[in-house]
Amino acid sequence: MHSVLKDLTDLLTLERIEDNIFRGQSRDIGSAQVFGGQVLGQALSAAHLTVDDRRAHSLHAYFLRRGDMNSPIIYEVDRARDGGSFSVRRVVAIQHGRPIFNLAASFQKPEPGLEHQARMPEVEGPDGLQDLTEVAPEILQQIPEKMRRYLTHKRPFEFRPVQPMDFTMPEKRPPKKYVWIKAVDKLPGELALHQNLLAYVSDYELLGTSTLPHGLTFNRSQVMMASLDHALWFHREFRVDEWLLYSMDSPNSSGARGLSRGQFFTADGVLVASSAQEGLVRVLSEEASKAKRSDPKRQS
Repeated sequence: MHSVLKDLTDLLTLERIEDNIFRGQSRDIGSAQVFGGQVLGQALSAAHLTVDDRRAHSLHAYFLRRGDMNSPIIYEVDRARDGGSFSVRRVVAIQHGRPIFNLAASFQKPEPGLEHQARMPEVEGPDGLQDLTEVAPEILQQIPEKMRRYLTHKRPFEFRPVQPMDFTMPEKRPPKKYVWIKAVDKLPGELALHQNLLAYVSDYELLGTSTLPHGLTFNRSQVMMASLDHALWFHREFRVDEWLLYSMDSPNSSGARGLSRGQFFTADGVLVASSAQEGLVRVLSEEASKAKRSDPKRQS
């Protein structure tokens, strides 16, 4: 397995401290704090470790505080319910004695039922598209170091946008985005692993969709963006080491918050998962922008 992907799977393999308590570490992906998708994936992994013979079908989570990359994260699992068909788990992520994140996840015994799904958007396939990290050197020189680190960081997933973003002069666009996503190497076949990894990767790109009508990007110092909550529904089996189209749209931005929704389709058009996220999107005054540059870890 590719070393970067192996490192991520190891990151999502938590240390069991007690029956319902687990410990995870963090990795720097170029952001100022722990990547939200990492905490999502680890929390779902902790919940999976307390469930037998049932598959995750949904999760709902809130990001409470910024995570410290230099300290371990403790995950406490509450086995809230084990019914005849469904199990519910509540997970709290803790650092320095305070909760930084909480999650509720539901699991179900596999059973047949009615079937229908949304149609996959008609967009260009991944072959021939450039990876998100393939940015011309002259463009990299024009963007802030934080964004440069984020773009050039070696990742466990390929990201091939159908319509690449202009990082230097973003234009106002409709709030829709399509990105092909795939792990950089083959993975074992356990569904729980692929669900944990999809939770991890579902936090990439999603919130930024709400900024497209406004011509704003993460590299603009006068914009503060942070995930507030996240939801994910698993509809069918899938593999993250095969191409998935992440189809995203944003129906609303207001009150310094942006709402984005996503759907994951296989290359042959099967809808396997859906996501939703609301996040802080705050346009700062010049004075606040200067304060943010001098203290990038400032709380929202």
